[in-house]
Amino acid sequence: MSHKPYQGAAGGWAALASTAKHLVKSENVAKNLRNLLNTNQDHGFDCPGCAWGEKGHKATFRFCENGAKAVNWEASSKRVGASFFAQHSVQWLAKQSDYFLEYQGRLAEPVVFAPGSDHYQAISWDDAFTLIAEHLHQLVSPDQAEFYTSGRASNEAAFLYQLFVRRYGTNNFPDCSNMCHEASGHALTASIGIGKGTVTIEDFELADAIFLFGQNPGTNHPRMLETLAHATQRGAKVVAFNNLKERGLERFANPQKPVEMLGGAASPTTSHYFTPKLGGDMAAVRGIVKILLERHQQALRHGDSVFNQAFIEQHSQGIEAYLIEVEQSSWQHIEQQSGLSQAQLESVADIYQQSERVIIAWAMGITQHKHSVATINEITNLQLLFGQIGKEGAGVCPVRGHSNVQGDRTMGINEKPNAAFLKSIEDVFGFAPPSKPGHNVVQAIEAMLKGQSKVFIGLGGNLVAAAPDTGLSEQALANCELTVSIATKLNRTHVTPGKYSLILPCLGRTDVDMQAAGPQKVTVEDSFSMVHASAGLVDESADDMRSEPAIITGIANAVLGASPIDWLACVQDYDKIRDYIEQTIPGFEHFNQRIQQPGGFYLGNSARRREWNTATAKAQFISHPLPDDVLPAEVRALSEDRVLVLQTLRSHDQYNTTIYGFEDRYRGIYNERKVLLINPKDIQALGFKEGALVDIETLWPDTVERKVSGFKLIAYDIPQGNAAAYFPEANPLVPLASKGDFSDTPTSKSVAIVLSASNQSSIDTRSA
Repeated sequence: MSHKPYQGAAGGWAALASTAKHLVKSENVAKNLRNLLNTNQDHGFDCPGCAWGEKGHKATFRFCENGAKAVNWEASSKRVGASFFAQHSVQWLAKQSDYFLEYQGRLAEPVVFAPGSDHYQAISWDDAFTLIAEHLHQLVSPDQAEFYTSGRASNEAAFLYQLFVRRYGTNNFPDCSNMCHEASGHALTASIGIGKGTVTIEDFELADAIFLFGQNPGTNHPRMLETLAHATQRGAKVVAFNNLKERGLERFANPQKPVEMLGGAASPTTSHYFTPKLGGDMAAVRGIVKILLERHQQALRHGDSVFNQAFIEQHSQGIEAYLIEVEQSSWQHIEQQSGLSQAQLESVADIYQQSERVIIAWAMGITQHKHSVATINEITNLQLLFGQIGKEGAGVCPVRGHSNVQGDRTMGINEKPNAAFLKSIEDVFGFAPPSKPGHNVVQAIEAMLKGQSKVFIGLGGNLVAAAPDTGLSEQALANCELTVSIATKLNRTHVTPGKYSLILPCLGRTDVDMQAAGPQKVTVEDSFSMVHASAGLVDESADDMRSEPAIITGIANAVLGASPIDWLACVQDYDKIRDYIEQTIPGFEHFNQRIQQPGGFYLGNSARRREWNTATAKAQFISHPLPDDVLPAEVRALSEDRVLVLQTLRSHDQYNTTIYGFEDRYRGIYNERKVLLINPKDIQALGFKEGALVDIETLWPDTVERKVSGFKLIAYDIPQGNAAAYFPEANPLVPLASKGDFSDTPTSKSVAIVLSASNQSSIDTRSA
């Protein structure tokens, strides 16, 4: 059976069983047991999974089920080298599943794909660097190259990468954050002057209420569940707004608490759970504000107030225009778009008003819509009305995915760098970096499609599987003269090569990084602006892998020589890289000394200090009208059939594009990935039965057909008119041109689709 609703709590014995299964599956049991005991520990390595932070107290286990999967997956004993590629052509590999590709093991030596052959072949590191240099030197302009970055890159690697690329002469930094939290950075920078969350992990211990929007911690950052369970136990209200019912947001059995496990107990993770329509979160927050505004106006008539008037007057601007916008928003519009009633939102407003300290956290359920920036501005406006930014136990918290996606931005991985950062680069390194904005992910794919960009270099990640509009993304890479992937595992991008293609195998978080000065550590920044060190334990010296910093400096030296630094010398001891970071980026004073502290150090946050780095030196109330519809009118008009709004999401056996297995345990789905979660009433209205196979087609005003076939209908607790499917299988449905206002983030949570009966049999996605 592919669907059997899960009755247990998140975590618990099932999580331990899953961890054990993946430990055995790694074929490296003894080493990985040691790895797990050192995950997220002082003098250990940072989990290669999510960016959730650690509390300061000691703990024997600091990993979750999905973190254990990530560790076991990376520290596999299986190897992929030239002999593997001699047996398997690129054409054959391209027909295999994403699971098959990554399950083959760790990449063990550099390989090259060249015209005239359909196989990757061995190449020396020096020859690989020379090939890259030749292609980059042949370009008419540095802007014809794209330099992609994954959020798993360390601070040291990211800093070297951006320095090399800017010295080469471009700001083309398409980055994984362009596809996830770009809206958070843009909205928060406009509202409070910094694109990061204002809370620390300790604030969750003090909050009276925690509001969660558009996130599924049970799958995407399970260590958050312990934080939420503890908050409810001490009496805090935890209010979830999530489009689907998710077991992790209902109750949790902590596998690291023996008493809880043996007693079969489970702690609630939320006190209230609401399922708004996709894209309806902005309307829900607008409704909460509308209720609180009416109460505030009534209080003013009696010489009192509901809002924090002192904070508003001292620290903000723009409230008048915003409150007019709130008053003009009708309840009919709010209820229709949010899918929640005024009475439901009244109950939420009660909780908010009665709470002295409130944290609002969100993830990609908020950030991947056309109006995502407006939604985050709306959330921030609510917090500003009550002075909830800049005090302990309160604030805004975008929950990041990749373990160092926030650190990469701090290090300068940004296609739109600010003037202060560029001036610092010039002062420290003696050259004027380019100031013209570069390409984000969507713009980079468009440039490669048009033949304007001819070289693609990826520092980690899997662009083809992560990007929208899969067919166009594949064509974009195939158009390139050279594609380069720095990676630990074989993936979809590697079997979509340019005319020339290089795969350069790098060390992972679990691996010992041995350089001339001895074993090295790297650093990462979590969602709470904590910077801490990471050092692997597994000796991979028998293979021909190199660290990310060593690969970047090898490329930079081949392209630039010893300019603006001696690249090869600095990689011998990463303390030298951190010295450069300290000189360039505020907040990293005494960098090498401070990472010796248990738990690392806090970078600080200007908005938390109530220092507003905006043009007016005030926090800004930014007003937007509610969208007329989550879908553009011209899209709705393309079909007279019943139109559904689709979101793409992860399964529980998945982290980003990496698929570990075929169980989505908490949603009760087993041995299937080509599924469509849909409300039972929609199944009936469309004339289908649960379990039927359907073809899914996107509505978009262009001539490109976006269609996937043979998806099984699963009846699920999701609002009518909404649907959900896993990525990357559903990524072909996301139009490249459908992107967020201000952010250019693909709208992977609001895709207009229609269904039709499928003639295709269900395909086992585990094999070819």
